[in-house]
Amino acid sequence: MAFIGRLHPLLIHFPIALVIAAVLAEGAAMVTANDRWRTVAHSNVRAGAVFAVLATIAGWRLALAPDMEASPLLEWHRWVGTFAAGATFVAALAAAHRSALQMRIYRIALFAAGMLVAVTGHFGGLLVWGANFLRP
Repeated sequence: MAFIGRLHPLLIHFPIALVIAAVLAEGAAMVTANDRWRTVAHSNVRAGAVFAVLATIAGWRLALAPDMEASPLLEWHRWVGTFAAGATFVAALAAAHRSALQMRIYRIALFAAGMLVAVTGHFGGLLVWGANFLRP
């Protein structure tokens, strides 16, 4: 099972890119009223949800590895990442919206997923590189 955890750094970058692309495409669809952008957003969020769940499972396995040092930052990263994957999954399910309520749920979940992915990625960067990475 430790091998699954070690896949987390490899798996995580793809769903991050897919969710961000979905957010940008949905934003473009809202601004231009062009449904082609929404098709791009739906495809990206659906693929992103699948990979986000896989990356989350791998991340939890990695965090439970004996050589991982437990810290409050790691806990924040784990839980915010889990919520990000959940929001992405909700957005993917609501992407087949048939009503105004489903469209609202889709957009709220998608934009929440985008924000949560950004925060989770920041916490992950702090875990790997430290707080002073950009300082000379």
